[in-house]
Amino acid sequence: MTGAEVPTGKRASASSKAQPATKKARTSGQERKITDFVTVLPGGAAASTSASSSTNANAIEAETNNASSSKYIEPNKGKAVATQAELAPGTFSPTAFLASLPSIGPSPTIHDLLSLECATLDPSWLALLKDEITKHYFLDLKRFLWKEGVQGPESTTGKVFPPARDIYSWSRHCPLDKVKVVVIGQDPYHNEGQAHGLAFSVRPGVAVPPSLRNMYKELSNEYPEFVPPKTGDLTPWARSGVLLLNTSLTVQAHKANSHAEKGWESFTDKVVHLVDKFGGSDGAGKLGKGVVFFAWGAWAAKRVAKLDTTKHLVLKSAHPSPLSVHRGFLNNGHFKQANEWLEKKYGPHGIINWSSVCPK
Repeated sequence: MTGAEVPTGKRASASSKAQPATKKARTSGQERKITDFVTVLPGGAAASTSASSSTNANAIEAETNNASSSKYIEPNKGKAVATQAELAPGTFSPTAFLASLPSIGPSPTIHDLLSLECATLDPSWLALLKDEITKHYFLDLKRFLWKEGVQGPESTTGKVFPPARDIYSWSRHCPLDKVKVVVIGQDPYHNEGQAHGLAFSVRPGVAVPPSLRNMYKELSNEYPEFVPPKTGDLTPWARSGVLLLNTSLTVQAHKANSHAEKGWESFTDKVVHLVDKFGGSDGAGKLGKGVVFFAWGAWAAKRVAKLDTTKHLVLKSAHPSPLSVHRGFLNNGHFKQANEWLEKKYGPHGIINWSSVCPK
């Protein structure tokens, strides 16, 4: 097929010297910097509140949830809003952020609850999600998961999938500054050994699920040279810039959609909102230029309803599930449309090598 796999490359390093957060909005037509959105503390640590770990946990939670949203300044639509260097992990310290959270009070403390996020969310995402994860709804979600055995990165439970360390694997395989395509899923596979944090993907050695088989079939329709692989591991796509994002990031064993309406929807809506703002690099270090969204099925369509369609390509169709695949998914042309749009906008280096999942 046409196209070459995009090199992962190294993200630009940021200065180790902390810079003060810029609070004044730029005038129309000027680009925003990431410091408009992230409060930077001495030593390079960013935090959602000024409280130390000795502050009362309830006060911190209340302060965070009452914080003004004005620190998030809406960028001009269609304009680049940050530079790649400003989104590099060096501008944010997950360790320092975790240390700033309350570690006293009833167990689990906020420090306990958010240790998983600080350890496993890619810093490029955590820097902009730090306010979100200290909101009431997210802490309630984490308390629910804590009771289910989802605690630290190495915690294991046969009751919830994927394993704790893999819940945010989408963020590590596809940092915010690398996103080119977003695929919206619903919830993880709910059988043992399948889910590993990437929507539609399964672990190596696991049989290819029906929906993914239909995705491969559509790829073969669009690219006759594409030979459907026997693996369902989509990690190569993720590393090439495909954000494989489920709406709910966990599920109870053997019970599909069992963690719906627990709070994940609000969190992943925020993730989509960040891609709406910052997604798309022009190759010269500027971000926020636009990406492609695949919204398959009514559920996914709701998740992308508020996107800025002046800079993104939003492709909607039926879901690839066997129940709906013949209602508009097959022959939708989305994979080729995505690459044509990416190549036109970013050049040949911007496309996705869909065959990267195939054995060499």
